Amino acid sequence: MVSAAAPGCGGEGRYRDTVIRSVTDVPVVGHPLRLRVRVPRYRCVNTACEREVFAHNTSRLARPGWSTTRRCARYICRRLMIDRATVTAVTRELGLSWDTVNTIALDATQAIVANDTGRLDGVRVIGVDEHRWSHTRRPGEDGYVTVIIDLTPVLDGTGRARLLDLVPGRSAAALKSWLTDQSRAFRDRVEVVAMDGFGGYKTAAVEQLAEATAVMDPFHVVALAGAKLDQCRQRIQQPPTRTTSPSNCAGVSTNASSLPTPTPTDAAARP
Repeated sequence: MVSAAAPGCGGEGRYRDTVIRSVTDVPVVGHPLRLRVRVPRYRCVNTACEREVFAHNTSRLARPGWSTTRRCARYICRRLMIDRATVTAVTRELGLSWDTVNTIALDATQAIVANDTGRLDGVRVIGVDEHRWSHTRRPGEDGYVTVIIDLTPVLDGTGRARLLDLVPGRSAAALKSWLTDQSRAFRDRVEVVAMDGFGGYKTAAVEQLAEATAVMDPFHVVALAGAKLDQCRQRIQQPPTRTTSPSNCAGVSTNASSLPTPTPTDAAARP
């Protein structure tokens, strides 16, 4: 007779029936692969046990509640992190939904960040910006995240920028809460915070990083200058009006009707 130990009380569990668990594995020759695994279920003989019926432990194959194998989860991380594939491309390879692949990537990233306790060591310059993470509207969410990166290697000329964290939302509270969660030593070590023109990020940086200098990052400086040049060009090229001369990009009225009318004395005095 097939039996197994009950996870609740540790008592004997006798075979009850078999169920089919369907999980996605790595693709084969470019085609999605779905495994149908026969999982036996048992009934605990201990009447006081909280779990009367339990299934065979398949955690080595796949995490509880997941629809992919552990090997498939590693494949997803490799395609996104090393091969730099998009989430949409991976969903087509595996035949999974966008949310499933994205959730696996998020969980893996959180585990990596949690295990890397020294990722904030030596950080002196950070960059802050917003990013549209999800294009699906959910209740209470706008789909944006606050991206925090380490710009110290760029400033020192030793390497590329490095991602530090992603915080849900794009507000002063999002950045402030992240800075508050960091150690005092980290906040004292930060010298420069590069960001866009959003006042909320600057407010949070000034409150939490009193000794740091807040600057606008080069991308947004160029973008702002380009936008102002476009506005000036549009004012120059637009048809003249009664109040604005086509050659005056500052918008100051230089129309002839606004100039003083010459007097006869002025006209006679002309050569």
